[in-house]
Amino acid sequence: MKKLALLFKLSAILWIIWGLVHILAGVMTVKGILTDDISASVAGIADAVDPSSLQIDYPKASGAIIGQHGFNLFWIGLVTFISAFYIWKGNKHAIFLAAIVGGLADLGYFLFMDLGGYVKFVPGTVMTLVSSAAIILSFYAFYRNKGKSSE
Repeated sequence: MKKLALLFKLSAILWIIWGLVHILAGVMTVKGILTDDISASVAGIADAVDPSSLQIDYPKASGAIIGQHGFNLFWIGLVTFISAFYIWKGNKHAIFLAAIVGGLADLGYFLFMDLGGYVKFVPGTVMTLVSSAAIILSFYAFYRNKGKSSE
């Protein structure tokens, strides 16, 4: 039983880290849009791309789309960060909420950014590994506990 509690705690710590990184990424992305520096926001996301190739005159609609992406990074990070405190206690709803929100966000990142070759291994790909580990640890602990964790 103590081993399972430790797994919930480790998962929660991983989600706290993941959430904070994504909250910061959201703030930095939106900051670039609000300061009318769309190139900085794009370069911050696609960090494996030569920054000089991103210095173009983006249409305002592109800035809005990237701003929406930054907002999504922020709220996704916030949801997983808050969920982590409930995962610490083995709450099944928080486990599934973080897995759905954070897991699907990282799946999209993996499919379009990692496989597209637009990002470096750190920090984005590492965060995909962090969320995957958090999901695996919490699901394993939850199902080993036969779903009797706290609601």
